[in-house]
Amino acid sequence: MNRTMHRHIVLLIVALAVSVASYGQKFPERRHIREGNGLYEKQRFADAEKSYRRALQKDSLSVEGAFNLGDTHYATENFAAAEEQFRKVAERKEGVSDAQRAAAYFNLGNAQFQQQKLDEALESYKQSLKLNPSDLEAKFNYAYTKAMKDQQDQNQQNQNNQNNNQDQQQQDKNNQQQNDQNQQNNQDQQQGQNDQQQQQQPEEPQGDKPKPSEQGEQQQPQAGPSKENEQLLNAVQAAEDKTRDKVDAEKVVGVARSGKNW
Repeated sequence: MNRTMHRHIVLLIVALAVSVASYGQKFPERRHIREGNGLYEKQRFADAEKSYRRALQKDSLSVEGAFNLGDTHYATENFAAAEEQFRKVAERKEGVSDAQRAAAYFNLGNAQFQQQKLDEALESYKQSLKLNPSDLEAKFNYAYTKAMKDQQDQNQQNQNNQNNNQDQQQQDKNNQQQNDQNQQNNQDQQQGQNDQQQQQQPEEPQGDKPKPSEQGEQQQPQAGPSKENEQLLNAVQAAEDKTRDKVDAEKVVGVARSGKNW
């Protein structure tokens, strides 16, 4: 009995060994994936990446190996490489379940979000929710990204309005400067015309104008009557006095009373 049981145990061990060997031959990448998962949990991301790459060398179609390789890129903040890796899994035509594809789109959205590709991230979260509508994390990330995108759009609109106002103010300033320049040019042109007209006026003849000394002599008043003129004036005044006396005497005679008593 004991020998029979022992024989069965030995046969079971042999059968298990054969099964493991067959499984290893059928899925040669599994050992490297398990090794990479252990290293990933220890946050040895560079070593985990090497293990996942070895797994993909064994089976280039390994969804788990490709997905986990994207995780190592994301953990080391190589978001561009993570985006490329998750996109390969999400857009693969065959060999990917809906759950795997939904997870790939979710991680793809996260990698795009980290690069500020908000429009693309929103589309990736949307695709993930189509495949897994009950994913609360995908719903939260979509709503959070949408709110951030709306805020960015509003800030951009405000900045555009501010730039437009500044451009308008600058245009108004340029117009004012141009108007000032035109006004100054008009003033300069008018002044030039006035100067030209003054230059074209005929000059007074030279030599005909009396010299200042001659003007002074011509306009200088006589200091007083000469002696000869003074004698003449005295004679005229004496004749006038005689005539006035004669007239006055005649007036006295004409108006005198006769002495009679009327």
